[in-house]
Amino acid sequence: MSYRRLGKSGLFVHPIALGTMQFGWSADEEASYAVMDAFVEAGGNLIDTADIYSNWTPNNPGGVSEEIIGRWVKSRGNRDRVVIATKVRGPMGQNGSEGRNHPLQREGLSRKWILRAAEDSLRRLQTDHIDLYQVHWVDNQVPIEETLSALTDLVRRGWVRYVGCSNFSAWRLMQALWASDKHGLESFVSVQPEYSLVQPTRANFEREIARVCEAYGLGVIPYSPLAGGFLTGKYRRGENLPESVRAQGVANSRMNEQNWALLDKVLEVAAGRNAHPAQVALAWLLAKPYVTAPIVGANSVAQLRDLMPAASLQLSSEEVAALNEVSSWPLSRTEREV
Repeated sequence: MSYRRLGKSGLFVHPIALGTMQFGWSADEEASYAVMDAFVEAGGNLIDTADIYSNWTPNNPGGVSEEIIGRWVKSRGNRDRVVIATKVRGPMGQNGSEGRNHPLQREGLSRKWILRAAEDSLRRLQTDHIDLYQVHWVDNQVPIEETLSALTDLVRRGWVRYVGCSNFSAWRLMQALWASDKHGLESFVSVQPEYSLVQPTRANFEREIARVCEAYGLGVIPYSPLAGGFLTGKYRRGENLPESVRAQGVANSRMNEQNWALLDKVLEVAAGRNAHPAQVALAWLLAKPYVTAPIVGANSVAQLRDLMPAASLQLSSEEVAALNEVSSWPLSRTEREV
């Protein structure tokens, strides 16, 4: 296992990143501290969060995950040991109540909100800089040039080291890269997409966005690499759903015949490697030349320890080909370009 360069940036990160959406939601502060301690002990360094996490839960106005991370970093005195990534875009307040239809308008990718949101995130994280500041998704009411200009100012102030994006379509990503090049603005060094073996998620990313990332050297840090837990093997065909806050969403979006067949193949490969099925799913992503580090979430140290060995699991070309085949889709004419 070796640390990987994030796109063309100067950031080098462990092949497994830690997502923190669950902090203050399904993991309390004590459990969150334990997970982060175990992550760093295992060599991990990239911790990913967002300003809105997790304002869909009771008594959470957003920013709670950032606050937990900030208190943990301060208590451990390890700011130089971790790479902190956070995001801006979504509406703040309980259930996103302080968005554009609220007098505070704490939402979006305008210069006004980005500069304020970054300041708020720095305060919650108890740090003087954010290593990777990402736009959470597109804001089609604000010109991309305004967004990139504000992000550039944050870099020049020293508040932010690098900038990235999440949930961008291929054409939006190309528009942003073109605007950065034309106007001499900071350029995205990474993309955070939903990406895993399951369909249609795999096709949604590989169809076009993956090509942009590979051609222009952007790092890819996929979220939901285990498809909401589907690829861990805890869901089985014909069995009742497990007790989980995400179980129904997984059932509605991932449980189809192709994905059940895929899970069978993942379990087969895992058994042959004496590995956890989640490790196989992560190792498949890490075999992609454009993937830097999948982002995993864990509510407990035990869950995290099941995942971290994926960083050193190298699948054979035959195993990768078998997983590719069972998760494939009919290619369009443009997808057949070489």
